[in-house]
Amino acid sequence: MQVGIDKIGFYTPNKYVDMIDLANARNQDPNKFLIGIGQEKMTVADETQDAVSMGINATLDFVDEIDKDKVGLMIFGTESSVDQSKSASLFVKTALNLRPEVRTFEVKEACFGLTAALMMATDFVRLHPEQTAIVIGSDIARYGLNTGGEVTQGAGSISMLVKADPSILALNEGHSAYSDDINDFWRPNNSKTAMVDGKYSTQVYLDFFTKTFEDYKKQKNLKTEDFDALIYHLPFTKMGLKANRLAIADESEVVSEKLSKTFEASKKLSVNVGNVYTASLYLSLLSLLQNGELAPNDLIGLFSYGSGAMAEFFTGNVVEGFKQQLHPDKVQARLDARTKLTIPEYETIFTQSLADPVEGKELSSDEQAGVWYFAGVKNGVRLYKQK
Repeated sequence: MQVGIDKIGFYTPNKYVDMIDLANARNQDPNKFLIGIGQEKMTVADETQDAVSMGINATLDFVDEIDKDKVGLMIFGTESSVDQSKSASLFVKTALNLRPEVRTFEVKEACFGLTAALMMATDFVRLHPEQTAIVIGSDIARYGLNTGGEVTQGAGSISMLVKADPSILALNEGHSAYSDDINDFWRPNNSKTAMVDGKYSTQVYLDFFTKTFEDYKKQKNLKTEDFDALIYHLPFTKMGLKANRLAIADESEVVSEKLSKTFEASKKLSVNVGNVYTASLYLSLLSLLQNGELAPNDLIGLFSYGSGAMAEFFTGNVVEGFKQQLHPDKVQARLDARTKLTIPEYETIFTQSLADPVEGKELSSDEQAGVWYFAGVKNGVRLYKQK
């Protein structure tokens, strides 16, 4: 029995900053951001969009296409949690009118959260093949204005349905994992923005990729040439490019060209959205599925990384007819509908979004009709509404 990804939904808020504008405002050469970091645009979340609302909106992409009565599990991976106790998934389950019998909770390990959710969901479906699972990764990456990490911010969510006999990607059993207690990136409870040692984090990311990739190939008796695509967690696209260069080093021209081409396809969405933490690897997957030239049964290698640090390499095979499950026009329309912010507008929105909600103050959204948003706090309870 095959188990894997049957549906995939994507959401990103309706505002963005152009990297050329940001570079000019910070007195930097635009090519430092465009080429050195590999980003062109960065989605900005205002005070009405948080991890919960984005997770709801991503799942709305497919929830009406599935049998809700078969959903037995929902896991929400995030490092942008809105509550120290209550899981984000409970808000989502209520908004989507899922059954009260659904087992639901939230998980955290930096950007690894959605992969952890996917692995648990896959195991759940293997044991309960008559049921399905929804896994969500939803995050807002914030490092602060005028900081070294500012260019690697972003916001968005990916939601996926996991089921037996999937129609997009069949996940293979087995994986290679590696973890270590390090301080390359973290966000203490008393901080609204992340702390990061950028150069150290990049080196750890590359080291962990090499360890897990080589170990997985050894486990499965595979060679790099056996992969039809390799995709990566992309906090910024240049980091993934560095990992891909390691993967194809010493490979033939044919293999190098193949895996370089698929990497370019996998980064297209991230280039225009920015860092979405837990959802990043799966934004790469969506981008590859939409933009790559994949054939049924093609083998995709996925590298997941969460600072602190946890990494995992695993694989899946493309399912015949997967294109019918994608909605590239909807994805592009969502990106095109975003409003370009001036740098002063971005800075104002960014500062507002860091403030704690004011008790009793109702918020309104400028999103399109049908979009869910955070509407404020009443009696200490977070409220969510649909536009």
